[in-house]
Amino acid sequence: MRAVVFDPRSPLNIGFGDVPEPEPAADEAVIEVRAIALNLGEIHMISQADAPGAVPGWDAAGVVTQAAADGSGPPVGARVVSFAWTGGWAQRRAAAVDDIGVLPDAVDFAEAAALPVAGAAALQALRALGPVIGERVLVTGASGGVGRFAVQLAARAGAYVIAAVGNPARGEGLRELGADEVLVGLEGITEPVHGVLDNVGGPLLAQAFALVGDGGSAQSIGNASGLPTAIDFDTARLQSVRKRLEPFRARPPLRRDLTYLLTLVERGELDPQIGLRDSWDEIGAVAGALINRQVAGKAVLDVA
Repeated sequence: MRAVVFDPRSPLNIGFGDVPEPEPAADEAVIEVRAIALNLGEIHMISQADAPGAVPGWDAAGVVTQAAADGSGPPVGARVVSFAWTGGWAQRRAAAVDDIGVLPDAVDFAEAAALPVAGAAALQALRALGPVIGERVLVTGASGGVGRFAVQLAARAGAYVIAAVGNPARGEGLRELGADEVLVGLEGITEPVHGVLDNVGGPLLAQAFALVGDGGSAQSIGNASGLPTAIDFDTARLQSVRKRLEPFRARPPLRRDLTYLLTLVERGELDPQIGLRDSWDEIGAVAGALINRQVAGKAVLDVA
């Protein structure tokens, strides 16, 4: 079958190749993939694949062609979205039933493919802040895939949402998603925040952590800047507040979270914010656009 593979000879280490059919474990279903989503993290991590020819890919939506042998999970013909740390960028992928969500009729494959990593990361990171009703929550990198989910979910949870972006154009549409303030950088924030959902890393994360008030936390979700973060803990101690800085990673199983997110999309209460949709034949160009921050929201590719 055809798949996108790790190819160190190609730009961005991304190429196409013929690979064997997936061999599912007893608790895994085989899915004919119709749409995949790209995440900045997986593009950066492609070079860490086991060997040339390995199939990357976290998020994939499609139709079950082989149900799990242990009898669990959706039946053949079910429309689903799936997560696994590998194998998603292929015509067929195997995924554990605990990381599969069944699509409502009103949700299409592209919308569903946008959800697993970005949507679940935003949801789980928001939960890590604790109750946020009436609290000030700062989302950095708010124009990206995770950021746009985080803005919507935080607003839905009752937070006062501050969306921080890199330039004014990147902030377009965020107020409509629920942001109470849209800022370029963090200089305009003069009051403490209860929580930070950070997607940028580097010096901006240090600046955001300094804004966290007593009892709050900063969740470090991603590092789009590619820069290290240096925290001045002496200054933090002088603030005389209790606060946490936590490295965050979405944790499977994701079935429960996917089901919740799919329900919100079905009801029109969550917008996957697909900023770029194309054929997977254009994956190299789309990956480049993500790296160069030319995509507002999610990049989704249709699989032929």
